Amino acid sequence: MNKINTKPALKYRFFHPSQQQPIDPACCQFQIRTATPADLIGVAQIIAESFHSQKGMWGWAFPLLRLGIYEDLRHRMASPPPRHICLVAFEATTGTANNLVGSVELGVRYSDSWSQVGMGFPYLSNLAVHPKYRRSGVASGLLTSCEKVSREWGFQDLYLHVLENNHQARQLYFKVGYRVHKVESNWNTFLLGRSSQMFLHKHLSADSTI
Repeated sequence: MNKINTKPALKYRFFHPSQQQPIDPACCQFQIRTATPADLIGVAQIIAESFHSQKGMWGWAFPLLRLGIYEDLRHRMASPPPRHICLVAFEATTGTANNLVGSVELGVRYSDSWSQVGMGFPYLSNLAVHPKYRRSGVASGLLTSCEKVSREWGFQDLYLHVLENNHQARQLYFKVGYRVHKVESNWNTFLLGRSSQMFLHKHLSADSTI
C-alpha cells in the first residue's frame, strides 16, 4: 500500500449525515494512498457530496447519483487502463486507513486534436474533499501526490477541467500553478445557460511542489 505523508485532514463516516462545521486544520494529520475496492463506498460518497446537492427538488435523486458513481468507480478499478490510479486521503491519527476525507483520479488520456495524433497526456479528475474538511490541505495534498505519480510515469505536465463558474476550485488550481490552456463551450453552454469548462494545464518542474 502506497502511503504519502502530507498535511492535515480529518475523520469521515461513510453514508452518515454529514455535519458541516469545519474542522481545525491543526488537530489532525492525514496520509494519502492508492485506493482499494474496500474504499469504493467511501469514495462514491465523497464525490457525490462534492458535486451533487442533497437539498431541493433533486435531493431524492442523490442516492441514485451516488450509486452511479459507485458503479463507475467499481468498473474502472476492476479493469483499469495501464496508467490509471485513484488516490485517497485518510485520517492518520486513528491508526486506520479507512477514514477517508478526499479522493482524486489520475489517468492518461488521448486526443486527436493535439499536434500529434494519439498523443497521451496525464489528466486529473474527480478531485473531491468532504465539505467539512475543505480548506484543510487535503486537496493540495492530493494534487501534490498526482504530480509525483505523473512524473513517475514520465510526464512533465498535468491537465484538468474546471467549470468557469466554480470560483473556489479555480482559485485553488491557480494558486498551485495551473494556467488556462483553453476555454471550452458547447451547445449546453448556449442553450441551457450552463457554465463553460476551462481546460487547465500545469508544467511540472523537477522539484515542483505545492
